[in-house]
Amino acid sequence: MKYSLLSLSLLFISIGVSAQQAPKINDELLLEYYQTQRFAEAADYLKQSYAEPIQNVKALGQLAYTTSMAGKLSEAEKYYQRIYDIDSTNKSVLFSLAGINMRRGNNAKAEIYYKRIVARDTSNFLVYKQLAKISTDKNDLPAEINYLQKANALNPTEPDVASDLSNLYINLKFTPKAEDILNKAIEADQENIILLNSLMRLQYTQKKWNETINTCTKLIANGDNSGLVLNKMGVAYYNIKSYECALDAFLSIPKLAQNESSYYYTALTYKAINDQPMAIFYLKQALTDGITPNAGAYYSEIADSDEKLKKFKNALQNYQKSLQFAEDPLVYYSIANVYDTNLKDKKNAIKYYRKYLAGKPDVAKQKAYINYSKSRIETLGQKIY
Repeated sequence: MKYSLLSLSLLFISIGVSAQQAPKINDELLLEYYQTQRFAEAADYLKQSYAEPIQNVKALGQLAYTTSMAGKLSEAEKYYQRIYDIDSTNKSVLFSLAGINMRRGNNAKAEIYYKRIVARDTSNFLVYKQLAKISTDKNDLPAEINYLQKANALNPTEPDVASDLSNLYINLKFTPKAEDILNKAIEADQENIILLNSLMRLQYTQKKWNETINTCTKLIANGDNSGLVLNKMGVAYYNIKSYECALDAFLSIPKLAQNESSYYYTALTYKAINDQPMAIFYLKQALTDGITPNAGAYYSEIADSDEKLKKFKNALQNYQKSLQFAEDPLVYYSIANVYDTNLKDKKNAIKYYRKYLAGKPDVAKQKAYINYSKSRIETLGQKIY
């Protein structure tokens, strides 16, 4: 009798353990959560349904997926890691661990997982593509080229890899290699904007102006009329002396997309058709765009450092350069102070204190400087006379 009771107790314990390991999940409810993108609720439901410690790989997979989709990446990584600890041969888990770490910005950790995958599978295109991206972020050019080459060898028609690799070859002046890669990829997809942009870059670098124009025309026909495309088209037309077409391209560039290069070539085009006033206008635009708006502030900082090094003539020169870019009353004050305090040049000190005051400095912010300037003008004026 005791033996029967013991057996019965063990049976109930066994059933209880089994029920803990494999609870009944409401699949319809879970599907509803998935379809309505309520992944956080799905994760909470699964956590309530499965009792820890969870050893069931399917259960851990569900929790990993739902927490990942809910944006709870730290939790998701822990669940995927538990699956990996149970089954280290699971390649999809390595993918998930790598992907989560990429999303968290932890590229170094993602790289470890991707390298574990390629150690087992050297024919995985996607992994090489991701490793190339990580290498780009690390500024590791040799590794980036290596991974892109491997990815391109596995899938020569994939546009992102073909474009990235060809762009690197263009930068390195390996134009025949870039051309070979692009020709293969474009043959499979002749209207791909990414590939056509890379082809435009290549032809522009090779100074194949007619080919550049043809590619730019295709890009525009397919909806890419960006400033970059219009500028390269304009330069190409300029170089074959088709000046009216060049101007059409340059003047079609939106204001926000204009830059020093587009202004410069617009000016050259106007010069070529002997419209000197417009050439001067666009050359001035190029100058303005080519100079940082902070140039005046930079020269002021250089001048301040010169003062601290007691290089007062250099300081004055750099303060004057600063004024060429921006009329800042405080720069006049600084010049006056150098003449007054360091060079003992009363006449120039008065001159620049007056220029400072004439610049109408902000009274609320510079009251002390204003009062000091007035005081020094009065004192130094008495000493001169």
